[in-house]
Amino acid sequence: MEKRLYSAAVILLFGIGVSAQKTEPVKQEVKKDAKKVGTAVKDGAEWTGKTAEKGYDATKKGVKNAAKWTKKTAKKGTNAVDKTYQDAKADIKKD
Repeated sequence: MEKRLYSAAVILLFGIGVSAQKTEPVKQEVKKDAKKVGTAVKDGAEWTGKTAEKGYDATKKGVKNAAKWTKKTAKKGTNAVDKTYQDAKADIKKD
C-alpha cells in the first residue's frame, strides 16, 4: 500500500513539475505575442496617419484644381452666352 502511495505521489509530483515547466514558456510566448501585436498596432497607426495626410493633401490639391477648372469653364460659358446674345441682338436689328 505504501509503495502505491509513493508511486502515486511521485507521478503527481512529476506531473506538477512537467506542468510548471510548460507554464513558463507559455507565459513567455504570450508576452512575445502581446509585444508583437502592440508593435503591429503602432506601425498600423503610423501608416494610417501618413496615408491620411497624403489623402488630405491630394484632396486639397484636387479641390483647388477643380475650382480653377470651374472658374475657367464658367468664364467660357459667360463669353459664349454673351456672344450669342450679341449675335441675336444684331439679328433683331437687321430685321
